[in-house]
Amino acid sequence: MSLLDGLKGALGGLVEQAEAQFLPELLSKALASTSLGSLQGLLEKLQASGLGPQVASWLGSGANQPVTGDQIEAALGDTIIGKIASTFNRSPDEVAGFLAAHLPTLINALSPNGALQPHA
Repeated sequence: MSLLDGLKGALGGLVEQAEAQFLPELLSKALASTSLGSLQGLLEKLQASGLGPQVASWLGSGANQPVTGDQIEAALGDTIIGKIASTFNRSPDEVAGFLAAHLPTLINALSPNGALQPHA
């Protein structure tokens, strides 16, 4: 169980609200240190790497298709995952798993009209 999961269990909705508020900003900062540069760059890389149907489901109004940590790692590659992992002081596997678990919901929340909106 990750620290975030433990906090969610203990604090319930408060952690989910904080995650929704701060996760886009933290992830954007981590992506800025990679060749992707942004959440939009991340989505484009995932689409180009064979995860287009999943990304489309996150942007659309239907159910979000899941991805696995292995799919995220394969799509992004060791260099990008490594830079993100370094930013968060986590292992590449932890980062890939975290992204797989949270990207569908995060991207869905940031794309109410079917296109990624900049996070306020």
